[in-house]
Amino acid sequence: MTLQETPSARPMGRVRNARTAYLVLLGVAAVLVGLDQWTKHLAIEGLGDGSVVRILGGLVYLDLTFNPGAAFSIGTGLTWIFPIVAIVISVGILWSARQLRSWPWAAALGLIMGGAVGNLIDRLFREPGPMRGHVVDFISVFAPGGEKFPIFNVADSALTIGVVLAIGLELFAVRRDGTRVVGKRPSGEA
Repeated sequence: MTLQETPSARPMGRVRNARTAYLVLLGVAAVLVGLDQWTKHLAIEGLGDGSVVRILGGLVYLDLTFNPGAAFSIGTGLTWIFPIVAIVISVGILWSARQLRSWPWAAALGLIMGGAVGNLIDRLFREPGPMRGHVVDFISVFAPGGEKFPIFNVADSALTIGVVLAIGLELFAVRRDGTRVVGKRPSGEA
């Protein structure tokens, strides 16, 4: 195999030091946790009587539910495992972020961690008790009650956006150190 061109690294959203990227990650996560918990509080206060609010011509419904499982109510009997997964994800992100120098990666990981911690708070402090708490969900698209699409919350949205952003960064070869690999692959490789 011969190389047609040697891959090189170019700066892409690089910050001066790891501390700056780490602070971006923590800032994004903290803002999201705060926003998530605030919107859940508003949902409980405003929708706790069982009312459903239709907005955007029926594209979105605000409809309060308490979810013991994951998306599509998967794993409702395994509620205790979700806080463990959230803790492992959060610790893994914090550990891997020590050498982070990319603000796009910091934002993606902050979104993921913020979403994980937002739902972790529900699992730890909501009924029926620690490690078994039900997550407050209140956003339903196309129909009330999650009839057409799973009902979700701000933390779920942050997780999804963060994962999509991370996949995009990987696909575009943006490294966590703030460089982007450019160049052609060795001939004969797909």
